[in-house]
This record gives sequence, C-alpha cells and structure tokens, in this order.
Amino acid sequence: MTEQEATGWGGWLWAAADLVTPMAIRVAATLRLADRIAAGTQTTEALAAAVEADPDALERLLRHLVTAGVLARAESGAYRLTTRGEQLRDDHPGGVRAWIDLDGAIGRADLCLVHLLHSVRAGEPAFPRQFGRPFWDDLSADAGRAASFDALMGARLVADAPAVATAYPWGTLRHIIDAGGGNASLLIAILRAHADLRGTVLDLAGPVARAEQAIAAAGLAHRADARVGSFFDALPAGAGGYLLSGVLHDWPDQDAARILRRCAEAAAPAGRVFVVDHVSDVIGGAEGGAPDTEGDLRMLCYVRGRERTLDELGELAGSAGLHVTSVTPAGSRSIIELIPSR
Repeated sequence: MTEQEATGWGGWLWAAADLVTPMAIRVAATLRLADRIAAGTQTTEALAAAVEADPDALERLLRHLVTAGVLARAESGAYRLTTRGEQLRDDHPGGVRAWIDLDGAIGRADLCLVHLLHSVRAGEPAFPRQFGRPFWDDLSADAGRAASFDALMGARLVADAPAVATAYPWGTLRHIIDAGGGNASLLIAILRAHADLRGTVLDLAGPVARAEQAIAAAGLAHRADARVGSFFDALPAGAGGYLLSGVLHDWPDQDAARILRRCAEAAAPAGRVFVVDHVSDVIGGAEGGAPDTEGDLRMLCYVRGRERTLDELGELAGSAGLHVTSVTPAGSRSIIELIPSR
C-alpha cells in the first residue's frame, strides 16, 4: 500500500504496522475459505460448518476481509471473492496460499516474527522463543510440516529449474551431489536436461524418502539416488560437482563456511562447488539488484541465517578454501561456481 492509498487515522504508518489484516488473511488461507467460496459455500453458516469454526467469530473475520478488499458481500449475505481474494485459492497460479497457511512450514515460522525485537536486541533467532525449540528440530518433529517445507522449497524452483538445468554444462561433471537437495526437484530437472549425467541427493531421512519417490516417479532411478547424510559431515568424495541450492542463507557465517568447507574437501582437487540461489545484489547474474531485506529478516528470526551479497559469498568461500570463478544467470537465480583454491 502506498502512502497515497492509505487513509484514516495513522495513515500509511498504521497500515504498514497493522497485524490484524495480515493475520486475518492468513487465517482465511489456513481455513481455505477462498476454495470453499469458489465452490459455492458462501454464507457464514455454511462456511462455519464446512471449516468447523465458531459462526460468530467467523462472521467477524469475514466482515473484516470485506473491509480489506479480499471479499465482497451481497445483500443476500453470500460472500464472493474479489480479485485480491482469488489469490487465496489453492489453485491460483501465484501459489501464495500455501506460503501463508499457518499450518504449513513457512506460515507457522512467520509467527516468530512477533519476537523480532528479541532478535534485534540479542542477535538470536526468534523461532525458539516462540516455539520452544530451533526451527530445524521443530520441522523434523512433524512429518506434515517437513513435507510442507519440501513442497514449498521445491515450488520455488518450478519457474527457474529449467533455466538452471540448461544454463550450465552440468553433463561435463559426470556426477553431481545435491547437498540438502530436499525432494530432488532441482536434481530431476538437471538430469532430464543432461542424459549422461548421474546425480545424488544427500539430505536427512525424511527428505531422502521423498526424493526417492520423486526420482522413481520421474523414471530416473537408473541415474539417480538419494542418501541419508548431513552437509556438516564428510561428503562422498569424487563427484564432479557439489550443489548447494537455497542452503547457505539458512545458516550463520560460521555454519555456512563449514558447509562450504565440507564441499571443498569432497571436491578437491578437480571438482567444483555450485551455489544456486537468489543473491541479494545479483539478479539473473547481473549485479545491481535490490537487496532482499525482507528475506534477510526472516532468516534472522527463523535460524539466524542471512541473505548475502556476492562479495559476502566470495569472502565466505575464501574462508572455506574456495574461490568464485563464474556467475551464470539462471532465471531469477544465479549459479555461482566455486573451485578449491590452489
């Protein structure tokens, strides 16, 4: 919302600091109200019965969603979706609903932002203060949230995976290991584009099980596998490439350097390490992009990770015995190639 669009007491500042409307929209996303309304369940009573909600409380939520421009209400009392409300449908091409679902991995994690003050004062993640345990422990404790996380991370790659798969001559590497590769979304795209390449996902047990299913469903079991392991431990040596996609921003510098060091050790002397991500000052391989300050604060609060510039990644790589040799555009992402320092 622009300053000109904000009206009423408090103007732009109050609208920007508001917590009521964002939470109302997130509750609507979690209850899948847009899908219900689109399917014909359009009165308060029918919606309350369908989503097992208190009718009075739900009516008050629906009224505010009308005020927020997400819903409109007919004289009959039936609700319909506005253009904004359509974006809350699960099948909307934008795919936003799953990201703000309070029962999903990221929607739940966002609740820790109410403790941003603690993170700023103490330099600590806010997630344990909200949920009593670190983000990764909380994720692994619930199979549904873990699957949600894998699906959301995989969905982020849908648009860029074909570009990543074709932007670099992956086939020349013979074998790549996707460390922290989740459900194998990116690896599958790369293998489909390079018929002579083999690939391995290395991750924790839950993601590995899902990766094995995805690899089998893609008909790539003869060229790909998935192994249980941690990128903090020694990695299988001898592969031509070690891939870190959307991994490093999840960790503070000390841990991120350790991950890179494990990759460097496994890659030496002739292998390569690849960071595939949205680099905060690089868009599609071109310098000068706007920094992702919103994502940076999320990383701080979730896990005390950070979004890094290309120079910061270079410094981190140097501390792990690697140096940047190229930056290749791949859709909205960049492929940063690193090789062990001589």
